[in-house]
Amino acid sequence: MNDPLIPPSPSYDPAGLPPPDDAELFAESEPFALFERWLREARDKEPNDPNSMALATADASGFPDVRMVLLKGFDRAGFVFYSNAESAKGVELAENPRAAVCFHWKSLRRQVRVRGMVEPASDAEADAYFQSRDRGARLGAWASQQSRPLEDRLALERRIAEFALKYGLGEVPRPAHWRGYRLVPLAIEFWRDRPFRLHDRLVFTRADAASAWAKQRLYP
Repeated sequence: MNDPLIPPSPSYDPAGLPPPDDAELFAESEPFALFERWLREARDKEPNDPNSMALATADASGFPDVRMVLLKGFDRAGFVFYSNAESAKGVELAENPRAAVCFHWKSLRRQVRVRGMVEPASDAEADAYFQSRDRGARLGAWASQQSRPLEDRLALERRIAEFALKYGLGEVPRPAHWRGYRLVPLAIEFWRDRPFRLHDRLVFTRADAASAWAKQRLYP
């Protein structure tokens, strides 16, 4: 029995022509230029947070966890995000510095999956990004004991008020426990929706960060 909350699978006209192959997509020889193009298109199409990504981590036992975070920078060195190092994700990354992310751009019917090793971003990067944040967010980074039990909302608001009083109108420095992480990819897969679940999949893989990329199409 179908759950009425779950949309039915899409139907297609069997006589209809499928969309043509994207020759430019499969002509790419390295993944970062393609990712930049897709992210630029998502920025123009997605109504909210085109840089949002599901971040999957695992603890020392291998038990997985996942949550949405925001991509805050990328280049050929990797994909950068920021977090409280004492949070669940920070503890898991300290125990097991491997992660995966998934971007899903619903308006484009595309997704990108990335797997790799995680290393700390530099203090200079973290300082620069922290100072670019809204002052309220900087105070919140001090006030929030992320992922730990909270008595009630008032307790959080009291801590925010305490740090607002402490720093007054002056600069709010970056807490030592708030840092950047760089996911150094070993695999980047590009996925595009096609009719009848016959999707396009293109994956780039490499053995390590110093190796050249290999490109391969995959069955849907």
